[in-house]
Amino acid sequence: MNFERVVFGFFIILTLSLNVAFVAGGLETAAHHNLWILTFAIIVNLVAIGLKLGDRSQTGALLLASGLVAGLLLITARVVWIVAEPAGGGGPGPAGMADIVSIATGALVANIIATVILVGDTLLSRR
Repeated sequence: MNFERVVFGFFIILTLSLNVAFVAGGLETAAHHNLWILTFAIIVNLVAIGLKLGDRSQTGALLLASGLVAGLLLITARVVWIVAEPAGGGGPGPAGMADIVSIATGALVANIIATVILVGDTLLSRR
């Protein structure tokens, strides 16, 4: 078993899982979406991007591209959260939360693509 591939797969799947955990729930309800899960999703996604930087294959390029897209969208969702949150706290309003979850859903699509590429590459690789 290749330990490097295990760590790489772990971070890819963890990024996808955290993204799903954030997106799950009512679209406009701030109570259904945890700011810390979004923050952890960003951090884990950045670690996964760092792990993808060493791969020079075509598959590695696609994984890096999907990771960059997911990272950009997750960071954008966090910035929108900061801008949309009222000064008194309590989370963004329904319109702002809908925007944040929509952006994070785009990152979810990018993470699903990365996971499908990773699984496909694993299935096609010879032992």
